[in-house]
This record gives sequence, C-alpha cells and structure tokens, in this order.
Amino acid sequence: MASNALKPYLDAVKVTLEAALCIENFSSQVVERHNKPEVEVKTSKELLLNPLMISRNAGERVLIEPSINSVRVSLGIKQADEIEQILCAKFMRFLTQRAENFIVIRRKPVKGFDISFLITNVHCEEMYKHKVVDFIIQFMNDIDKEISEMKLALNARARICATTYMKTFC
Repeated sequence: MASNALKPYLDAVKVTLEAALCIENFSSQVVERHNKPEVEVKTSKELLLNPLMISRNAGERVLIEPSINSVRVSLGIKQADEIEQILCAKFMRFLTQRAENFIVIRRKPVKGFDISFLITNVHCEEMYKHKVVDFIIQFMNDIDKEISEMKLALNARARICATTYMKTFC
C-alpha cells in the first residue's frame, strides 16, 4: 500500500495511464503490412498525442507518451545521494537485462529517465488494462522501498567491514 505522501502522485499517474491506454490496432501508414509502435517510430505526427509529465519533485517524475497504438511510460526515480544513484543504475540495469520476462519493460530507457515501459495494443488485447496499470503503479511504489532496503543493507555491511578492519589495529 502506498504511503500517504505518495498516494496523490500515484493516483494522478494511475488516472492518466488509464486514460492514455485507450489504444487500438493501427497499421503503418508508410509501410504496408507493418504494425510498429508509433510512439517509437514516429512516422506520422498526427498519430502521436501530447506527452504528459507528472512530477512529484525534480527527481521523481513520470513521462507518459501516448499514440494511436502504443504508450511509452518513462520513470525518473528518486536518488538522494551518490549511493542511491549507483544502486538505482545497477538495479535498473538488472531489470532491463531481463526485459523479456517483464514483457512491457523497454531494454533502453528514454534519455533522462531511469526506466521505461512500452505498452502496445497487443499488450492491451492479451492482458487486462487495469492489471498493466496496477503493475506500473506497484512498481513505482516498490522501487523506492527496494532501493532504500539495498542502501540499508550496504551501510550495514560497510559498518561490519569497517569494524572488523579496525579490530586488527586494537
């Protein structure tokens, strides 16, 4: 469950995603018998909708880029210090290397963001839309917790190493 401070932010993202996921099957206007995500290939300007940025602060933000047949969701994750930046980068790299297991995660995030999701009309036909939205919201809710827990574990391990090292001098 989301904390009270995070709830309005996550609610805004959820409502916006639900509205943006009104996508349909739409073949390419340029190449016959091709159906590529328009948000990725950007062949026809009239098929792209206005991108939406929802920000909680400078670090935590969501960019939702809808089009006729796909939606790209990019997340900027809060990183308070250098350790959190390193942990976030390593964790996002771990997830993107396993993108095929998550189906909607892109291998490479949009520039300026930590991780991106690509939801196509095929995903919306094969899966429940509200479950896809719930997955992204749950991911946003859990990622801060995961990085905080990794930071605590890292600090605890560093403390034990430092204590053990200092015992050799006493």
